[in-house]
Amino acid sequence: GDADVKVAPDEIVLILGVETSDKNLTTARNQNDERVKRILAFVKPGVESKNIQTEQIRVEPHYRDNYNQTDFIGFFVRKTIVITLKDIVKFEDIYSGVLENGATHVHGIQFRTTELRKYRDQARALAIQAAQEKANAMAKTLGQKAGKPYSIQENYSNWWSWYDRWWGGGSM
Repeated sequence: GDADVKVAPDEIVLILGVETSDKNLTTARNQNDERVKRILAFVKPGVESKNIQTEQIRVEPHYRDNYNQTDFIGFFVRKTIVITLKDIVKFEDIYSGVLENGATHVHGIQFRTTELRKYRDQARALAIQAAQEKANAMAKTLGQKAGKPYSIQENYSNWWSWYDRWWGGGSM
């Protein structure tokens, strides 16, 4: 049996990227740090510090020909910031504000519930009920009665992703 339980989100996770580049590593880092500071200064009045996290920092030299490492383009500095909004009414303002204050990428927006367990259990109970009804209907069509379950199996699908591989790469 299958079942879905639709739930209004009570938190939003915003995953942002800040990317800068320059031939001088210090310049690229300083530019990135300045953008991140502006984003944090904008976000902190409306979001608790525990809900703001720097998830990843990467510094990479880039060449026009990466294999032979010829023709140096510059250093790319990338930071990933994860902001969890508990007051979802603030989402539109926060979203616009982080883009205006230096975010160069939006890697993801996750609309979630903090009561996932409760709703997953509810969906599971509805799925079991649907399976019973389906088994009874099928048995009736065959002129039989459904007996006790022979096998019970749950297929789980994770509906949100975690914060790896944002910058288009594989494992780091």
